[in-house]
Amino acid sequence: MLVARNILTKTAVRAQSINNSLGSVYTMSTGNKFDLPERFVGNDKSVWVEYIALAAKYKPAVNLGQGFPDFYAPQTVREALANSTLNENPLLNQYTRGFGHPRLVNAIAKVYSKMIGRDLDANSEVLVTAGAYEALYASLQGHTSPGDEWIIIEPFFDCYEPMIRMAGGIPKFIALKPTKTSGKISSSDWVFDRKEMESLFSKKTKGIIINTPHNPVGKVFSLDELTFIADLAKKWNTLVVSDEVYEWMVYKPYKHIRIATLPDMYQRTITIGSAGKTFSVTGWKIGWAYGPANLLKNLQVVHQNSVYTCSTPIQEAVAIGFEEEYKKLGQPDCYFTSLAEELLPKRDFMAKFLSEVGMSPTVPEGGYFMVANWSALANKVKLDEETDTYRDYKFTKWMTKNVGVQGIPPSAFYSEEHKHLGEDNVRFCFIKKDENLKKTEDILLAWKNGKN
Repeated sequence: MLVARNILTKTAVRAQSINNSLGSVYTMSTGNKFDLPERFVGNDKSVWVEYIALAAKYKPAVNLGQGFPDFYAPQTVREALANSTLNENPLLNQYTRGFGHPRLVNAIAKVYSKMIGRDLDANSEVLVTAGAYEALYASLQGHTSPGDEWIIIEPFFDCYEPMIRMAGGIPKFIALKPTKTSGKISSSDWVFDRKEMESLFSKKTKGIIINTPHNPVGKVFSLDELTFIADLAKKWNTLVVSDEVYEWMVYKPYKHIRIATLPDMYQRTITIGSAGKTFSVTGWKIGWAYGPANLLKNLQVVHQNSVYTCSTPIQEAVAIGFEEEYKKLGQPDCYFTSLAEELLPKRDFMAKFLSEVGMSPTVPEGGYFMVANWSALANKVKLDEETDTYRDYKFTKWMTKNVGVQGIPPSAFYSEEHKHLGEDNVRFCFIKKDENLKKTEDILLAWKNGKN
């Protein structure tokens, strides 16, 4: 018995030693137990976090980086929010329906039924989300299995790629490229190669993300371009996630075309919108997705297991905003019409002064961003004072610190292998007060002439 006990003891000690060794190997091979999970590795940096901190530190005279207005939103929606929180109905400050406040989903369904020419079911074909950002997240999480491929058109809003990767998907990239490099450049001059686009579709393709009007270029995709994409989506039986948050900001004579309205496309399209962009209230963080019930079901599963429900009084206010603007559809005083009219002279003014400074701007057909090539001014910028890898980061940081004008580096909107395509450009936002755009002109012209 004693011999057996000794053998068992030695065996236990040896086993523990092996376990300890294996534990050490495990720790060495995988790092700290509390490291960032692998699915998030590489997605820990954000141009927005970095540039907001940069602005806070250097306090540029004008910040044309982030895309939000610096003027008041329509009084109708602001008053609606105040009234919602003070309403005699106490439930307007409590939880509401998880997939969307009843008044809001009905308002959204009414507006978009008219826009797309079919009757939307408010309860099964509309989902309210925590901003368009969550609508994108729920779409990609809800429709991506490991190994699924998604096609992304570059430059792209920077969350598309990490959202796909975190879901186990594989992004495939195709770049819009300008067909003109001098003279007056329009966002319509930025096009994708059709043979290249066709080559990206396969049996592995789960879907394609379209952003029209486009951020950051401002391109409004034409009927011909959308039809080409739609035909490929139907041929390969793929989804389309259509990010249309800038849908109301389209400049004449261009028109926004919803890909869901093309033949046989509604049943494979998830369309995403934003109250922040629609009513100039980006801080409200209310968005939505609409599409066929079988596609939205996947989004609902993601939504109910993460966000579950959104702010009740804000949804009430957005609903009132939609109801009021619906009454004025097609009239000049409808905000869906007047906002683009208000932004048009701002766009043209920015294009004018950027050209005068020596940049080469792309004039957008839609949205409120402008991409400009700054390479002609390279000799006026001390890029070697900045340590970033990409020139557009160096340019924008140097300008923030030394000139007092902040823009955003467009290479942030490209995949790693294509970041060089954005290095000679900068993105500016023009949904700003006229006096702040004039201040930008004065600062840049003074800098060009060596007076600051």
